[in-house]
Amino acid sequence: MKSYVLTVTCKSTRGIVAAITGYLAEKGCYITDSSQFDDLQTGLFFMRLTFISQEGAKLEELKEGFAPVVKRFDMTCEIRDSEERMKVLLMVSRFGHCLNDLLYRWKIGALPIDIVGVISNHFDYQKVVVNHDIPFHHIKVTKENKPQAEARMLEIVEQTDADLVVLARYMQVLSDQLCKKMSGRIINIHHSFLPSFKGANPYKQAYERGVKLIGATAHYVTEDLDEGPIIEQDIARITHAQSAEDYVSIGRDVESQVLARAVHAHIHHRCFINGNRVVVFPASPGSYASERMG
Repeated sequence: MKSYVLTVTCKSTRGIVAAITGYLAEKGCYITDSSQFDDLQTGLFFMRLTFISQEGAKLEELKEGFAPVVKRFDMTCEIRDSEERMKVLLMVSRFGHCLNDLLYRWKIGALPIDIVGVISNHFDYQKVVVNHDIPFHHIKVTKENKPQAEARMLEIVEQTDADLVVLARYMQVLSDQLCKKMSGRIINIHHSFLPSFKGANPYKQAYERGVKLIGATAHYVTEDLDEGPIIEQDIARITHAQSAEDYVSIGRDVESQVLARAVHAHIHHRCFINGNRVVVFPASPGSYASERMG
């Protein structure tokens, strides 16, 4: 029996759930998990459900048969094979904690993705990446060559057929053009001190101000620097007895965990961009223990 994931976004109205579940019942499908959200402010309806085809219906057959329902409710809809892995391209600069964390989770099967390559503007992690049998691409970025560098990045995205780009502490600002072209397909991670403590050494600045909470935010990248729709956040408490170096260490741990959870949610099709926000449905019970990462 094949398992599938169905995701739906459309305007709120009566009969949506009945139409979806009725169609699946007619096709001999059994629903194993379902989440939905009706946003009263935007008037949008979001739904994600997983189901098993007990009568062997094929993916294309399911899509074709569901087309009238999609048309009736003017849905943005996808039906996907649950076992199909997303192709993910990672990007990193000189801080490797998020990269190493993602590589480890991928290696042990906690992140079921296909890593199709790693792009960096430095050579610091070339050996680490190559030792994982993953293609490493060095793209030097300067003020003078930035358009050419981004063109090369897009070439790699297209050549690898990457579904998602993850900025695992990639410390270059992407152009508005690239952000628009890859809308909803780039995830970034940064500390949650923003808009405070901008620039160099934010953890040192936080230490000097006696901050008691360290956090991290994972979000979709938009033209607004570090202000895209938020997918995941977390915090860690600290005390006066901890040093500036402790702040950095704790901050890196939180960043790694938050980014991994955001990527996990995205690759399982649990994220729905809703204007400036993201609807993130919880993992289904028993989906896999690492959902509670960290």
